[in-house]
Amino acid sequence: MADKKKVVVAFSGGLDTSYTVMKLKNDGYEVYAACANTGGFSAEQLKTNEENAYKLGAKQYVTLDVTQEYYEKSLKYMIFGNVLRNNCYPISVSSERIFQALAIARYAKEIGADAIAHGSTGAGNDQIRFDMTFLVMAPGVEIITLTRDHALSRKEEVDYLNEHGFFADFTKLKYSYNVGIWGTSICGGEILDPTQGLPEDAYLKHVTNEQPSLLKITFEKGEIVAVNGEKFDDKIQAIQKIEEIGASYAIGRDCNVGDTIIGIKGRVGFEAAAPKLIIEAHRLLEKSTLSKWQQYWKDQVANWYGMFLHESQYLEPVMPDMEAMLTSSQRNVTGTAILELRPYSFQTVGVDSDNDLTKSKLGEYGEMQHGWTAEEAKGFIKVSSTPLRVYYGIHPEEER
Repeated sequence: MADKKKVVVAFSGGLDTSYTVMKLKNDGYEVYAACANTGGFSAEQLKTNEENAYKLGAKQYVTLDVTQEYYEKSLKYMIFGNVLRNNCYPISVSSERIFQALAIARYAKEIGADAIAHGSTGAGNDQIRFDMTFLVMAPGVEIITLTRDHALSRKEEVDYLNEHGFFADFTKLKYSYNVGIWGTSICGGEILDPTQGLPEDAYLKHVTNEQPSLLKITFEKGEIVAVNGEKFDDKIQAIQKIEEIGASYAIGRDCNVGDTIIGIKGRVGFEAAAPKLIIEAHRLLEKSTLSKWQQYWKDQVANWYGMFLHESQYLEPVMPDMEAMLTSSQRNVTGTAILELRPYSFQTVGVDSDNDLTKSKLGEYGEMQHGWTAEEAKGFIKVSSTPLRVYYGIHPEEER
């Protein structure tokens, strides 16, 4: 027994990781099943995971709750940056996987594991996110991926589990879901046909509120501090409150097509009421509280930040530098953004902020100037046109 190798299995409770726990145990490993929770598991699901892990032969099961760490080290900056992949998809699964991998790597080092195993296939992004994190954070620890390396089919895995006395409902459903604090991804079904969208029954959340209402999200230096006047110290609870409100209108549905890390195109459906509402509310407040060039450069940095996060570059040393810029940009982003919600959609209404730059005494847009005269305006326009007048004076044939 003393010679058994210790292996930590990143255990989600699904078919691939269930097979992995049992197969490695039967192959003579001392198996530690670890479920890294970034906010997507219910208490009931975690209890079931624990029960099943021991039935499958794990020596020990642990839940690694990294929800708050996930917010402090990732979600916060995605809100600061209004990060949406392809201006569409809140980077939910990709960012979750990074923090799950970090938690698993720390646990493996803590118990002195010889190996780490996960259930990724060879056709997705998650294999890269897990492997790269483990290679960096747990150097020298073997990485085992039975599903990927042996190209196992679902039937082969189910048959193996059944033959060894473990039975669970692993029926392949039409859709597969990954539920997290920052949205639910939906794969399979019509998603596989690029000409189709998802039908109503593919979504987990449906309209239960048909009466339009206002949603007021209050930010302090870019972070949520209140929802409809209710104060929140716990940012995760604030996000969950917004999700509860937005989901009742079935807000946040869409499909995203994007480039995967391994080079192929991928399509995924999702529902993400909280991210969509929070990001648009935050963006609305920034329009009134940031200067033109703050907005411009913050958008450039945020785009790179989201891309690096999605493509498994969270550990790249430039990431803290970008986070520092995003944090600095939020020093005046304080106030309340107001949205109007209705079934399946919402619109921005306005902001209430002491830092609102539209309140300038120098003038009201389209109304009356107070900080300059009409002659000064004409002089400004003439000077501003000088480079163009110079160019077209020499190249009149290029006039458009």
